[in-house]
Amino acid sequence: MIPSPIRRVLSSIREHRVRALLMGGQACVLYGAAEFSRDTDLVILADARNLDRLRRALAELQAEVIAVPPFQVKYLQKGHAVHFRCLHPDLSRMRIDVMARLRGVGPFASLWRRRTTITLPDGFTINVLSLPDLVQAKKTQRDKDWPMLKRLMEAHYFQDRDRATPLQVRFWLRELRTPELLIEVAQRYPGVCRREARRRSLLSRALHADLRELESELREEEEQERESDRRYWRPLQRELEALRRARSRR
Repeated sequence: MIPSPIRRVLSSIREHRVRALLMGGQACVLYGAAEFSRDTDLVILADARNLDRLRRALAELQAEVIAVPPFQVKYLQKGHAVHFRCLHPDLSRMRIDVMARLRGVGPFASLWRRRTTITLPDGFTINVLSLPDLVQAKKTQRDKDWPMLKRLMEAHYFQDRDRATPLQVRFWLRELRTPELLIEVAQRYPGVCRREARRRSLLSRALHADLRELESELREEEEQERESDRRYWRPLQRELEALRRARSRR
């Protein structure tokens, strides 16, 4: 279920032909991992023509930039998020967060090719970040993202485990974060698990049903991703602080 204010935002994005993909909490809802979110998070193509279309959509929504950075292509291309607040009376001051670059995933052209198009029961269509890209984007330093990542993978597994394709099996072995389910997949597909263990070594623990060590290595894997995300954001955070100081001096 997409709340009507978010639907209004997505309708405006579509009507203005903005090349954008829904991500964040609302994308998680559409993939079956429920999360309550009042925000609309988008990854966009950051070129002049698409940003002009986005500006027209934002003007229709009466959306204004909040905080820093300003809405400029150079900040989007560096990986910053630009934050907007909708002042239209029908949108309850909804926040829209826009990014053009995500850590650990490919450029927008690749994200667009891999996108998922979801059609709601009434025929309304939404372009969403593909599940593998959304999973990668959720590997952040934020505490709230890891339980959601776990639920995303569980929802996908339970939905398709009885008719799994080889591609899905590899995806589960690479991304599942529930120890018991990793063991289950490893026991059902030991050959695939052995091959995938070359890139995710903790799968050898799943193959031998070593629950305690598997839990430990999953925690270690999570911490490594958190640290990678911290390193990625440090220079961006320093730039944001400089922008805040410059703005306060005006």
